Amino acid sequence: MQEEVFIGNVKLNYKHYAGLDLYSDGAVENEIFDIVRKHKKEEYPEIIEKKASWPILYHLSELRSNIVEWIPMKGNEKVLEVGAGCGAITGMLSEKAGEVIACDLSRRRSEINATRNSECDNVTIHVGNFRDIEPDLPSDFDFIFLIGVFEYGQGYIGTENPYENFLLMLKKHLKKDGRIVIAIENRTGLKYFAGAPEDHLGSYFSGIEGYSKDAVARTFTRNGLIRIFRKCGIKDYHFYYPYPDYKLMTSLHSDRHLPQYGELLDNVRNYDRDRMILFNEKRAYECLIHDGMYPDFANSFEVILGPGFDTIYCKYSNDRADEYKIRTDITVDKLGRKVIKKYPLTEAAIDHIFGMQDAYYGLRERYRGGDLEVNDCQLDEKSRCAIFSYVNGIPLTALFDACLESDDKDSFDALFREYMRRIGYRPDYPVTDYDLIFPNILVNGPIWTIIDYEWTYGKCIPAKEIAFRALYSYKLEDRAREKLDVKELYEKIGLSEEDIKGLLAEEAEFQKYVTGRRKSYVELWKKIGRNTFVPKELAGKADMARSAEEIQIYVDEGDGYSEDDSIFPEDTYNDHNIVTLDVECNDRVRNIRIDPAFSSCIVTLKQVLWNDVSVEEGDLHISIHPNGSWISEDSIVFGTDDPNIEFGLEGENIEKKRENHLKVTLMMTIIPRETAETLEDSLRIAEDNSTEEKGEFLSKIKKKILRS
Repeated sequence: MQEEVFIGNVKLNYKHYAGLDLYSDGAVENEIFDIVRKHKKEEYPEIIEKKASWPILYHLSELRSNIVEWIPMKGNEKVLEVGAGCGAITGMLSEKAGEVIACDLSRRRSEINATRNSECDNVTIHVGNFRDIEPDLPSDFDFIFLIGVFEYGQGYIGTENPYENFLLMLKKHLKKDGRIVIAIENRTGLKYFAGAPEDHLGSYFSGIEGYSKDAVARTFTRNGLIRIFRKCGIKDYHFYYPYPDYKLMTSLHSDRHLPQYGELLDNVRNYDRDRMILFNEKRAYECLIHDGMYPDFANSFEVILGPGFDTIYCKYSNDRADEYKIRTDITVDKLGRKVIKKYPLTEAAIDHIFGMQDAYYGLRERYRGGDLEVNDCQLDEKSRCAIFSYVNGIPLTALFDACLESDDKDSFDALFREYMRRIGYRPDYPVTDYDLIFPNILVNGPIWTIIDYEWTYGKCIPAKEIAFRALYSYKLEDRAREKLDVKELYEKIGLSEEDIKGLLAEEAEFQKYVTGRRKSYVELWKKIGRNTFVPKELAGKADMARSAEEIQIYVDEGDGYSEDDSIFPEDTYNDHNIVTLDVECNDRVRNIRIDPAFSSCIVTLKQVLWNDVSVEEGDLHISIHPNGSWISEDSIVFGTDDPNIEFGLEGENIEKKRENHLKVTLMMTIIPRETAETLEDSLRIAEDNSTEEKGEFLSKIKKKILRS
């Protein structure tokens, strides 16, 4: 093998490659290699949607690079990336730095990296174990990046104190005032308590319990990392908290700017494997935030070892069309004052950023003499950003929540009337902030300030339509707001049933406009099809004997399934083991899950209707995902005592009304667990047969089982 080869402009160095890839995701890496060879980066989002695969999403999503994109660089830095993998981070580092030296154990992953980033003329990739490569590395790096790597220190270093030795080894290669950047999961992240498996092992609570001696990876608590840093003589360190985690980060907090009450809404995103939901993570986070404990329970850390940065918070809005991809930072100036800056993430988004000043002038003029302030906006053309003052205050959302939590309907109604009064000032003025939702208004005593107005248009939009969006998004964000009767509020502001139907369609179209008609990450999560489930014991009825033929129903309105809100319907199976279930739901429904029994069984779906239209008619795209195996087009065998069938209601052409009905007629036959498991094993074997042979096999099996 040649010691050095080029793929495009990227140099690969095989001097220390042992000829065997010890770390691999398996056959999917060949699929990813095929994608990056045949397609441009601009095509990756469409491929991610079509494939609906976690490894492909993980390796190809542009959100992966958010974890380093925010870090300030001048463009001439020398950077080392340890554990570069398939290059999701390497490409971004190449854009930001002067020179990038990357290392990875895997030849195949390094080839993927070089191929997808082949236009980069400042990247060298060393293939092999870092312990062997390290002596050849220079000692003048400005940055060393360990993104999802530090936890594998035992494998990289293999000494008695691998993590300390790893850092000490890296420190030798930093120039004065250089920085090491570590991104890693928090061993006691809240999601692991709430029922998410440990990321590397796939088992529940293994990190919380401290790992076994033979664990392939090991993450740490905040104090655990600090202890390692101090043993290495590192005293200058700065913790950041990527959310929901560092892999697909959308926001980043710090010790100087921690999350506020009600801010953390995106908690259940189990792309890689099924998970439990043992409690409401949003509410738990709110309690931890109130008590100043968020840093200990954040799901991930990003730690800067060395001099800190002025940036204390950032939020990414790059789940959008290129024209609207932006990043919002909060920085601290030399006088210690907080400043907000919005940056374009693409060339196409520059106009969107620079248009914010025009929006400011227009809204300021509209509300001049009224009771809504508009946060000021200045443009910095050299830095290509929009700059805003940092406004103190309480989000209007929190005030509405306080009314709901205290069951004070009168105060809620009065606050909503005040909102309508203020936003409705000068209704004929041809400038409207279309996104005047509650979180975008900060309240400081009598002063209400609009802090985000990027979706401002030069036309009149009735206040009742703006209020509809505010109420719709408010209720959608948190199941705890379900008790709010928005129908009554809609009637008070003069919205008819027909108006609401039209506004819902307009909202769906607006979201597609913002995303460039691409699927959101919520939609991708659903399409990948990982399940969330709540153990039945958490219903508070664990001491009650459950009939094997009892049915349970869950409704997901965007926050996963909740045992507390599940339904045990009065309808039961008749003498022929048939039942028709009528599940009522509102227009926010995303999924409905039916547990047909508390036993292994065979279920035949005799009919499925959405608002009295059969899924077999027209263009209804309702996805049906059981946790069992299909015997035929309508029958499923479940080799588990917790069978469930999920009906996905976010497909195209699924019209949702304020009141909807999913009617399911099914026949259920309980069978022995051993029989069901044997049948599922046989079905898996049948998958390898031809389509015709498989069809004959399934037909015979179904008849045999149902006769028994």
